[in-house]
Amino acid sequence: MRPAHLTGAPPVVLVAHGSRDPRAAEATRALARAVATACPGRPVRPSWLDHTDPGPAGVLRDLAADGHSRVVLVPLLLTAAYHRKVDIPAAVASAGVDLDVRVTEVLGPSDGVVDGRLLAALRRRLGEAAGADADAVVLAAAGTRDPGARASVGRVAAALGAGLGVPCRVSYASAAPPEVGGAVTRLRAAGARRVAVAAYFLAPGRFHDGVRAAARSAGAVAVAEPLTDLPELADLVRRRVTAATD
Repeated sequence: MRPAHLTGAPPVVLVAHGSRDPRAAEATRALARAVATACPGRPVRPSWLDHTDPGPAGVLRDLAADGHSRVVLVPLLLTAAYHRKVDIPAAVASAGVDLDVRVTEVLGPSDGVVDGRLLAALRRRLGEAAGADADAVVLAAAGTRDPGARASVGRVAAALGAGLGVPCRVSYASAAPPEVGGAVTRLRAAGARRVAVAAYFLAPGRFHDGVRAAARSAGAVAVAEPLTDLPELADLVRRRVTAATD
């Protein structure tokens, strides 16, 4: 018979990319706390694919050793690119434990649908950065060579621009053009007077620092902070967990 404390909802394992920047790990821990508040009764454990311990395989082994038989694993990723397709399945397989692991969709568009919670989080950060009255927006993402992942970023930009009623263009910090400074410059050349940058990042780090510097140099009037532990993001994680367990 399973212990009484293990008979409730299965625990949640959050899997972040990982970074050498300690601010990124702290942002993931803060989001884990926010998700625990949004998902009462579910243990929530953060993990990282690289640079920070514990890794997801170790967390899964610990949960199995504690007597859990089911786990919901949420990729803290905004696109379903290499890390979602390869690294996370490999981490689950390497745990080598008898667990029913339900891996959810990423936090970006699922089946082509951009969740309203994600858009609300992006708009909140823009407002905090004094970018709510911008007449054009650049959605700055980390970057990927995966064309499907880039298309999903484009869908977010289109939905964000439609909600704000302004043009919204995509830029990338790596792996694909255009970079943020070029995107800001082109919007200004097309007549925009107040260009703001929305940060399509979950945590601070080198990429976001570079985006901020390049955007300001190109004349952006506002650069939003990463989404980190916003309540809209925690609620989006809760939605992913619910969808995986219904």
